[in-house]
Amino acid sequence: MQAPAHVKRVEGVSYDDVPTTYLKTPPSRSVREVLGPRRPTGWVLQKLDAPGPDRGVLHAPDCDEAPEGTPVLELERALDAAEKAGVRLCSLCGAAQELEPLLSGFDRGFDPES
Repeated sequence: MQAPAHVKRVEGVSYDDVPTTYLKTPPSRSVREVLGPRRPTGWVLQKLDAPGPDRGVLHAPDCDEAPEGTPVLELERALDAAEKAGVRLCSLCGAAQELEPLLSGFDRGFDPES
C-alpha cells in the first residue's frame, strides 16, 4: 500500500508503536513453481482434406495433434474459425473446454428477469 493514496490517519490514535521499517517477508515461490509451466498462447487450425469448405480442427499450439509450422492464431481469429460449421475443437488439448464457453456465451441460462 502507498500512503496517503491507500491509507489515512485516524484522528486521536497514537501511532508510536507502529513499526516504521520495512518488514522483510520470506521469499515467495514463483508463479511458475506454483502453477507449473504454461502452455503457449494462441491456437492452431489444422486444415483437413475432407469434402466441403472450411474443414478443420482447432488445437492449442502444443497439442500432439497440431501440425507443425502452422501459424498461431490469436483468440479473435481462433473464435472466427471455430464458428465455421466444418471446424471442430480438439478435446485432447483442451481447446474445446477453453473456447466453447466463449462461443456459446457465459450467461447461457441467465434470466435477467428473475
